[in-house]
Amino acid sequence: MKFTVKRAAFIKKLNDVQRAISSKTTIPILTGLKLDVKSDQIILTGSDADISIETVLDVKNEDNGLSITDPGKIVLPAHFFSDIVKRLPEESMTVEITEGFQTEISSGAAEFTINGLDANNYPRLPELDGNDQIQLSGNVFKQLISQTVLAVSTQESRPILTGVHFSIDGDQFVAVATDSHRLSQRQIRLPQENTGKYDVIIPGKSLVELSRMIGEENPDVIMRISENQVLFTLGDTAFYSRLLEGNYPDTSRLIPKEATTTLEFDAPALLAAIERASLLSHESRNNVVKLAITTADKKIVISGNSPDVGNVEEQLDAKVVEGEDLEISFNPDYMKDALRSFGQTEIQVSFTSALRPFTLVPTEDQENFIQLITPVRTF
Repeated sequence: MKFTVKRAAFIKKLNDVQRAISSKTTIPILTGLKLDVKSDQIILTGSDADISIETVLDVKNEDNGLSITDPGKIVLPAHFFSDIVKRLPEESMTVEITEGFQTEISSGAAEFTINGLDANNYPRLPELDGNDQIQLSGNVFKQLISQTVLAVSTQESRPILTGVHFSIDGDQFVAVATDSHRLSQRQIRLPQENTGKYDVIIPGKSLVELSRMIGEENPDVIMRISENQVLFTLGDTAFYSRLLEGNYPDTSRLIPKEATTTLEFDAPALLAAIERASLLSHESRNNVVKLAITTADKKIVISGNSPDVGNVEEQLDAKVVEGEDLEISFNPDYMKDALRSFGQTEIQVSFTSALRPFTLVPTEDQENFIQLITPVRTF
């Protein structure tokens, strides 16, 4: 095996594939990067058994400056190989298997030799059955991930909640995540109707890594689902993730249908006030912020208290204040995450009682995006 390539082009692909490689894997060969050199392209593969990423460097693309002398394949230690490639002195580099699995990497006057492994021992990537595929705008999908993945659980005691629940029926695509303290639900309409009906749970960690790979060069994302795997295709890169097994809880019943108190805010202004209130609440053991609403005189007061440090109180300016008086306490970190997901927009906050979950929705599009937060009992 021998090839020469422009380092910049190679590093770009290497960075994508490395997202899937972990040093903590129980399968030693998966700490390596697989290079499969064909006569006209190089396929780079990285995997940690949960996520697998495969991408292609093509001879036809002149930007790659790729010339292949001898095809072949090898698995190289990803961490060392990446560090070497990024520090080589010249614009291009040559990689060659010399004897056994020893691999020589050279660029200008610099020359490294590292020990590789037999690529035949590298696990095969899953093969997905069926031709059904769902095509999404990369920007829309990236937004959908960021708006839901914030609510996935980090507790491995309930593995099913560490994922985002995707359900697809016709042209309706609903994504839901909850950690049992908060919930985020986003619904979008697909550009074309699908014949298949899907109900899958994708690990939150997989979606975070996928989101980081969606850029301007990948305007569309194509998704294909099988029994225990999902494949996302972004240009010439394939991103595989395992699916979580089990039934996701029915979250629709958690969302209140009516409200007794309704407020409307400018999301960035409310976020700034919550951030100020949480400066002191973070010093307290229970990390709680309180909201007191008096609807008769349209007065809303937010307060945070830490017995060791002091307290904070601020009157909020709401665009709408309707319904009954209410005092409610909540975790400010959940509220900040929810508010950030709305960006620069106006939101409606709806309450039913001091101990029931409350919802945040954009005033312009209330059906398609809901954040729900469970209050904290303080008495």
